Amino acid sequence: MSASFSTAVQAASEAAGGQHYPQGSLYVVATPIGNLADITLRALHVLGLVDCVACEDTRHTQQMLRAYGIDKPGSALLAVHQHNETEAAQGVIQRLHSGQRVAYVSDAGTPGVSDPGARLVAQVRAAGLRVVPLPGASSVVSAMSVAGVVAAGEGHGGFVFRGFLSSKATERANEVAALAAQPEAVVLLEAPHRLEALAKALGALGERKLTVGRELTKQFEEIATLPAAEFSAWLAADANRLRGEFALVIHPAALAAGAADDRVLLLLLEQLPLKSAVKLAADITGEPRNALYERALLLKKDST
Repeated sequence: MSASFSTAVQAASEAAGGQHYPQGSLYVVATPIGNLADITLRALHVLGLVDCVACEDTRHTQQMLRAYGIDKPGSALLAVHQHNETEAAQGVIQRLHSGQRVAYVSDAGTPGVSDPGARLVAQVRAAGLRVVPLPGASSVVSAMSVAGVVAAGEGHGGFVFRGFLSSKATERANEVAALAAQPEAVVLLEAPHRLEALAKALGALGERKLTVGRELTKQFEEIATLPAAEFSAWLAADANRLRGEFALVIHPAALAAGAADDRVLLLLLEQLPLKSAVKLAADITGEPRNALYERALLLKKDST
């Protein structure tokens, strides 16, 4: 065990040890996306407690567990990855029916979002068994948290997780064109060897803001917000930018001033007489009252 985690393991026992961990349950455990210190106390305790750890890569998971001072025999690690998830789930279910506690971890982050885990969870739940989430690190949420996406107008600031786009150029271009019409922020993931192709495709979004998160939580973490059209040039400016894992946020398209005024007018016209709606809209937007009055007349005409 790394000496830096000795106190964390003790703290995990003290903080989480007194809680209830039912047998015959699957524990879906989020693990760090790059910084080992981003493990939760409850995750440390559960990973040490469970009878079996199902995982994407047994060697990778064994190294992670040993870094925390958690020693599991090879027989307690079960490979459950994208190529065998459906079949391997039956082995997990058998263990759960026998009363074992089983944890599932992906190689990094929260399972079942972009990594395997969703099929396993679906089958365990279909078998009438309990699934317990242990939240933690997520590249998707981490990228959104530093993108500075601000909702426009009456928007609620939500986002869409799209994940990896197609590896085929034509399909990828079509997907980007569809994303251009998406009113909310969109989170993408990409591997370094496909990043230049993705940057070229995203250039079609022009001045639309793009936040790039490279190697999030790691030593060489880099976060930048720039117009999508400048993404290729940004990558080319430093060869190191083609290394590591990437999470990207396409910001919502900026709302044109006229569209914003129309939204305000429409909302006010639903509740107020025309003159009152125009007066209040002018106070809110700062636009000339006469211009808003003419626009309100057209909007009322269109609505009827």
